[in-house]
Amino acid sequence: MEFNPQCTATAIGSYPHQDTQAACELILKTTPEVPFWPQLPNLDYRELMDFQYCEGIPRVILDKEEKTIHIDTSGDFSEEFESFYENYLAENLDYYRISPEFSRGLYRMEEILADSDRSSMKYFKSQITGPVTFGLSVKDEKKKDIYYNEIFRDVIVKGITMKARWMLKRFESMGCVQICFVDEPVLSAIGSSTYIGVQRNEMIGCMSEVIEALHKEGAIIGTHCCGNTDWTILIDAGVDIINFDAYEYGETIALYPEQMKAFLEKGGALAFGIVPTSDKILSETPESLVLKLNECWSNLASKGISESLIRDRCLLTPSCGTGSLEVAVAEKVMNDLAEVSHILRG
Repeated sequence: MEFNPQCTATAIGSYPHQDTQAACELILKTTPEVPFWPQLPNLDYRELMDFQYCEGIPRVILDKEEKTIHIDTSGDFSEEFESFYENYLAENLDYYRISPEFSRGLYRMEEILADSDRSSMKYFKSQITGPVTFGLSVKDEKKKDIYYNEIFRDVIVKGITMKARWMLKRFESMGCVQICFVDEPVLSAIGSSTYIGVQRNEMIGCMSEVIEALHKEGAIIGTHCCGNTDWTILIDAGVDIINFDAYEYGETIALYPEQMKAFLEKGGALAFGIVPTSDKILSETPESLVLKLNECWSNLASKGISESLIRDRCLLTPSCGTGSLEVAVAEKVMNDLAEVSHILRG
């Protein structure tokens, strides 16, 4: 599906607010054309990235006191697997739902939008942790990344697929095209000694299975990675939107000029994370961020990619989530983002 955002703004997902209403209102004020539901980890630890999407995954153990998560692969888990795969084959999406205790922002945004004027909304965005990041973040009882357990890796891929499909069905009544970000921040560490055994084709296979299923639901699929990586992995996995930290790593996308040109010409989009989600935002203005973004565009254009094509296929975001910031700083990030979009589109 061709996607021409033309410098429209959206964001990554996480917010520092403990007031669900305030977080949703900030999103609707600053990203009215592509709003999304907020993740609120300061409200409840179960809204942290890995925790939020663990329901329905067999053998998950949550420690409420230590606020940790792991998967117990010991003993006989045949019953749990039987139930998981029976529901998967029956396409029982509710089995994989995200409950209100794990996502207050999702349900509050749903309530607000149901009673709101949605005429300005062009798309609705959801987000989920990608299977590679989940698998390399959650460990088993022996402290080994669950990704390396092929049996459980398949469960994670299918569980995430079904959760994302559940989200798309949940917001189907909004009456607009949906965007789902399958976020893979761990990709920035692939190739390091920590993940030396992770194979490129395996990663692409995991991501592709999720992406293909969501494409069948009619969704546009993006992936956020907040560091440098081999961006062609995402292209090969089939994403429609590549979201990267354009503030700190803007030059890295131009290291793959031929692949990026082909990606954009086939209808893909680049989500430029031009608004920093660090203390650096305090010394920036919307005008200075526009100048920095123009430098990034010029660098891409110098590699033979049409600047008008870059602008057409440009989505604007913060460089990462804002969940670790102070509320006032997160609000500045979002207000500056809205203003950058306004300047570029004005």
